[in-house]
Amino acid sequence: MPRILSIDYGAKRTGLAVTDPFKMIASGLTGIHTKDLESYLSNYFRQEPVELVIIGHPLNFDNSDTHATPLVQAFINRFKKVFPTIPIVKVDERFTSKMAVQSMVQSGMKKKDRQNKNLVDEIAATIMLQEYLNNPSSL
Repeated sequence: MPRILSIDYGAKRTGLAVTDPFKMIASGLTGIHTKDLESYLSNYFRQEPVELVIIGHPLNFDNSDTHATPLVQAFINRFKKVFPTIPIVKVDERFTSKMAVQSMVQSGMKKKDRQNKNLVDEIAATIMLQEYLNNPSSL
């Protein structure tokens, strides 16, 4: 059964999460260097069926673009050219990184482990994906 993949895109690092085959639970996949993202996705899509990709759309509180919005849009444009058969949808990513750090603190993770930016990005992608799954109108 095809899955849904979530991308928390960043200039240096990108977090990835994926659903279970029944699209009920989001799980962290990995945090990687952004320069390796396209290659990683190519390999992943060859191994696992993915029916949809969601990507965090960075916005300010007033819904205006952030400094990262053009970077994400450039990636989306490239994604559509490289993977034309896989739809990609933008979702609100506000607060996901803060929520990721907060969940790490609440789970009792040591401060040193919480400083792992790849893990923060992976958890942020997982939170985005789970919120998407929890919103029935998005499916």
